[in-house]
Amino acid sequence: GVPENDVEAVKWYSLAAEQGNARAQSNLGFMYDNGEGVPENDVEAVKWYRLAAEQGNARAQYNLGVMYADGEGVPENDVEAYVWFSVAAAQGHENARGNRDIVSERLTSTQRARGQEIAAKCFESDYQDCE
Repeated sequence: GVPENDVEAVKWYSLAAEQGNARAQSNLGFMYDNGEGVPENDVEAVKWYRLAAEQGNARAQYNLGVMYADGEGVPENDVEAYVWFSVAAAQGHENARGNRDIVSERLTSTQRARGQEIAAKCFESDYQDCE
């Protein structure tokens, strides 16, 4: 019913995100990740993805995994990517399963075991202890 306006979308996502709305946080992360309505800022994208991911938002968990896998906004870390892809996959995010398997192939058996341990701890802590 209204023309597309990324700047206006960022304004409304920001208002909701700052009130703790996980979906708005995830969407705001996406806007920063892709430079839509705001200058591209991977560090800011990670901030919003993480806030949403810690509330159990599977899309944000997946996107946070991508950021770790690619080293965007955070240092590249395949173990962290594996963790976030694992928790997103467990919630049914289809792309997360495939990405988890790809990242898994880059890990040593020790790293994979560590990633599985962290992912389990992440679930048990309701996404609060995921590093």
